[in-house]
Amino acid sequence: MTTCEPSYLQSLEAESVHIFREVAATLEHPVLLFSGGKDSVVMLHVAAKAFWPAPVPFPVLHVDTGHNFDEVIAFRDRVVEQLGVRLLVARVQDDIDAGRVVEETGPRASRNRLQTTSLLRAIREGGFDAVFGGARRDEEKARAKERVFSFRDEFGQWDPRNQRPELWNLYNGLHRRGEHIRVFPLSNWTELDIWSYIVAEEIDLPSLYFAHRRRVVQRDGMLLADTRYLTALDGEESYEATVRFRTVGDATCTGCVESFAATACEVVAEVAATRLTERGATRADDRISEAGMEDRKKEGYF
Repeated sequence: MTTCEPSYLQSLEAESVHIFREVAATLEHPVLLFSGGKDSVVMLHVAAKAFWPAPVPFPVLHVDTGHNFDEVIAFRDRVVEQLGVRLLVARVQDDIDAGRVVEETGPRASRNRLQTTSLLRAIREGGFDAVFGGARRDEEKARAKERVFSFRDEFGQWDPRNQRPELWNLYNGLHRRGEHIRVFPLSNWTELDIWSYIVAEEIDLPSLYFAHRRRVVQRDGMLLADTRYLTALDGEESYEATVRFRTVGDATCTGCVESFAATACEVVAEVAATRLTERGATRADDRISEAGMEDRKKEGYF
């Protein structure tokens, strides 16, 4: 940069770096949620910059539904190997096999909600007192209520009315044994900020985020990828379309959008023109009810 004034993206990055370093300085056993999705990729990229030239001082955790896009899992493994970070995987299938959760059945079944049990188990078993998540306030109204340091009780539950003030970027990580803090370094970023930062930093992403040909099924006003995990309803037929994913999660409930944006710069232009958030447009699990996300978060969801 040739100017003395930091750019808007530099200011966002500096705030996130401060949050990472604050957690490392004040809490004992952090972990970073990493799925291979764009927000977790950016979050891990900023974490690596925050502690460079030292390695990232905490492991990364993927809560695995078992219904993943193959491209994302391959990308996840490649990134953690490149950065030399330790990958922990909490598998929903393990909780199903142990009888801790009951798998949904039927053509609309999803394991997405079952992730809460696997996440809380991984936090308890790992003894983690801080969990970094890539949620942003612009995604959904329940996430807009989150503090940067979001307190969770000994059951992993969230009370939106019982959170701590964060004046002047001062964060309170005090907690009792068994409680933990969810930390959101990207809280003040938007989807457009994320993509602009991806362009500026030349960050690699899974190929699903860019336009490609794929067989899809139209359901409930969304396009779902026709994968081995999707059970077609009566009358549904798959067809081929040029699409990309705005967010990546469980393949049974993550939709895609028709798009010809094949590069990060083209995605920036597309996102700048949209008026729907990525979760509102492409996540079937957010359409359960008006307060669906908030109810899940109170139970311990991301």
